[in-house]
Amino acid sequence: MWLLALLPFKLLYLLSDGLYFLLRYVVRYRIKVVRRNLRNAFPEKSKKELADIEREFYHYICDYMLEEIKMLRISFEELCRRMEYDNKEEFLAMIEKYGGIVLLIPHYANFEWIIGMGAIMQPGDIPVQVYKPLRNKYMDEMFKHIRARFGGYNVRKHATAREVIHLRRAGKRIVVGLITDQSPNRSEAHYWTTFLNQDTVFMDGAERIAKLMSFPVFYCELQRVKRGYCKVLFDLVTETPKQTAVGEITEEFARRLEQTIRREPAYWFWSHKRWKLKREDIV
Repeated sequence: MWLLALLPFKLLYLLSDGLYFLLRYVVRYRIKVVRRNLRNAFPEKSKKELADIEREFYHYICDYMLEEIKMLRISFEELCRRMEYDNKEEFLAMIEKYGGIVLLIPHYANFEWIIGMGAIMQPGDIPVQVYKPLRNKYMDEMFKHIRARFGGYNVRKHATAREVIHLRRAGKRIVVGLITDQSPNRSEAHYWTTFLNQDTVFMDGAERIAKLMSFPVFYCELQRVKRGYCKVLFDLVTETPKQTAVGEITEEFARRLEQTIRREPAYWFWSHKRWKLKREDIV
């Protein structure tokens, strides 16, 4: 991976084209999961439309994997050139006013590149990245290294509240980024809603952190401009989370993510077993 990360993007994308054929037609990586998810999410689409999304998805996921490897050695300047940030003024103003914000991040486009937002933040402000440890310790260490390269502060999921309180007491201004569309464990299956035509459970940890700290909440509206280029709009969900009803912020995330996916469906992680939990199985 360290050697691959030395290659320029043009060569990485040539490798990605070969990897696409291998992943889709030889290995057939989670092909049944992808097709089932697409069929259930878009019952109104024809077989050809679903096949087109599937093809684009496999191209995207191969690009994503190699772009992630490239993060091992990419320079901060090149990352900033390839990642564009919109609505920066309101984003920065909320950090200044409240001492921190919560960022709702989906598995969409190249969401990992958001770590470059240190380029637009004030010196001393800390991007806090909440993560769930991977079973493979080597991959886990690699991802932590990547996410910390440009000033990111890695926090284990179950230590989030403690670390956030600690940083604020130390006088640090923070951005708490959480991947919010993961399939939760049974013990975390609190909020159910209809998402992409299916009964779906969401983790509500981001909402609870926002209310605990009185942090404004932003949604990451991601867009893959082209290969190797991405942009994000920091879209304000609420400035006053404590005034929202229980589940309101989580519901708003689900609605906004659904709009993002319907706009360009190929760039979401369809290979995830997103709907493995069923409401009737949860006590």
